[in-house]
Amino acid sequence: MSANRLSHKVNHVSLVVDKSGSMRQHETQLVRVVDEFVKGLQEESDRLGHETRISLYAFDHHVQNLVWDMDVKHLPSLRGLYKVDNGATALIEAAVKSVDDLKNIWEGYGEHAFLQVVVTDGEENASGLAETGQMHTRMGAGQGRAVLRRWMDRIHRAMGDLPEHWTSAILVPNSLAKRTAQEYGFPAGNIAIWDADSSKGVEEAIGTVKSAASSFLQGREKGVRGTRNLFAMGQDLKPAEVKANLDALHAGTYILVPVDQPTPIRDFVTSAGHPYRTGCAFYELSKRETIQGTKQLAVAEKDPATGRMTGRVFSGPAARQLLGLPQSQTTVKPGDNPSYTVFVQSTSVNRKLVPGTKLLVLL
Repeated sequence: MSANRLSHKVNHVSLVVDKSGSMRQHETQLVRVVDEFVKGLQEESDRLGHETRISLYAFDHHVQNLVWDMDVKHLPSLRGLYKVDNGATALIEAAVKSVDDLKNIWEGYGEHAFLQVVVTDGEENASGLAETGQMHTRMGAGQGRAVLRRWMDRIHRAMGDLPEHWTSAILVPNSLAKRTAQEYGFPAGNIAIWDADSSKGVEEAIGTVKSAASSFLQGREKGVRGTRNLFAMGQDLKPAEVKANLDALHAGTYILVPVDQPTPIRDFVTSAGHPYRTGCAFYELSKRETIQGTKQLAVAEKDPATGRMTGRVFSGPAARQLLGLPQSQTTVKPGDNPSYTVFVQSTSVNRKLVPGTKLLVLL
């Protein structure tokens, strides 16, 4: 006798959070960011019917596993688990340990995917301290460089050997740390900057991680098991998906207008000879933006050979889901897609438009 076998998607997520002394002033903010990321995983896993399991690591100059491969629905708030110490920052060692540990998970049955997210406010200065007895930044120049080089080799091997169904990402405090993370082997599209020193920066980080959680799990539904553009939106959009899920706007009901100067959006529309109605204009997503859950989205088709817009535009209620956005406020940056450009509805009258972009106006 034979029986049908249940096939299911299993996601293994590893959160690696900095608890070094410099994080003390950011402790509350980090708890909020991580809790919202976990909430996003919980909600999207429930909606899609995925099994998502989570591991949690905290590190200063030591790396500690706090939770191992637990059902994400059962993970409590980080507030009860996370405590900042006065230690240094073994960032490389923590990232390598997380990857090495996850490689022990058996993948014999089910369709597995792995996601590592590291959150830090500083830079590497202490990997290998348990072996050497001191931070490599306080050793003699030659000895310190040798220790750091060994750990750089280890993280390069760890990142370079990751299969296609693994995604490794990191949140860092500034552009210098972003360049360093790229040197470690984190793909540029999987690196986001979070400003833990301002309430706006924390809110943006929350939007970024929730969008990343949603995007990762929705990508799994499309057969994408790993990505190098976790924090970018629209890079994986396919023509077949757009045409199957969105509506093509009728010719004559909209125009695409080139923007030549940073003019307020209402003034720009009226100067082009069209009445301005709240919500009639969509700006081209050209930089990091915070998008409210009520905003509509549209995508303009491009010729992959030239990169120029063809004039065809698609929109509809399914656009947010197709682009991996939750139904809540989120912060995103544009992905590089050869076939489409994303446009976001504006309800403002004074948003300054970006020269060199286009404005979509519904007539």
